[in-house]
Amino acid sequence: MRTIKAEQVIDAVAKMCVSANRYLPEDVKKRFNECAAAEESPAAKEVFRQIKENWELAAESGLPLCQDTGLAVFIVEMGEDVRVEGMNIRDAINEGTRKGYEEGFLRKSSCDPLTRANTKDNTPAIIHFDIVPGDKIKITFMAKGGGSENMSRVTMLAPAQGWEGIKTFVIERVAEAGPNPCPPTMVGIGVGGTFEYSALLAKKSLMRKVGEPHPDPEMAKLEAELMEDLNKLGIGPMGLGGKTTVFDVKIEMRPCHIASLPLAVNIQCHSSRHEEVEL
Repeated sequence: MRTIKAEQVIDAVAKMCVSANRYLPEDVKKRFNECAAAEESPAAKEVFRQIKENWELAAESGLPLCQDTGLAVFIVEMGEDVRVEGMNIRDAINEGTRKGYEEGFLRKSSCDPLTRANTKDNTPAIIHFDIVPGDKIKITFMAKGGGSENMSRVTMLAPAQGWEGIKTFVIERVAEAGPNPCPPTMVGIGVGGTFEYSALLAKKSLMRKVGEPHPDPEMAKLEAELMEDLNKLGIGPMGLGGKTTVFDVKIEMRPCHIASLPLAVNIQCHSSRHEEVEL
């Protein structure tokens, strides 16, 4: 049984919270440059120029990419043969979140749903655990802003609606969202499981690198088909028109009940702030 000190978890999480909010991920930059080069609309080109200037200024100044530094969302792959010493791992991740958002001068957005009283340290973080073989801990962080999260939806389709029903719902959701989630967006789609699990699948799909197709060729084909259809909407960067409404589409699918077809759409803004560490 391998032992990791809680301080290692705390420090790693704190660094991720700050870094992901300050520096645009390399996979997002690559996709950004590809789409910017293909744009023809003057308005879209100008938006791309401003987005690039923003990420360059953030990297130089240490200021966040966006004033909405999001809720801290973590996917944790916990090895069966590793333990955290000195503190429960959930508590360690929350302490790291608290430290990162405080020391990085990041906005704290976590509040009581009804009174709206701010928790003042951006905790509790949203943490999902998976138990996996091995003696390592892999922690993936996502800063999830309110603008994009508010545009997300879960629905229960009739099984007979199938792939065409899924496509219709996703396209209508992105069209209705319009400029609100700060496009070009990443669209995460969870299909199957149950009501709540489809939403988790959609969230997890957004943790995959932008531009990285699904490892299953058939699923990768569906992702490409849907991305082409979404970009035909013409919403464009920041909703001002253009070829690029979405940067990427990610689909995760699991078996479901014979009487159900759960579907979740989780939208992420153009910065797609994410980072991972393995301990």
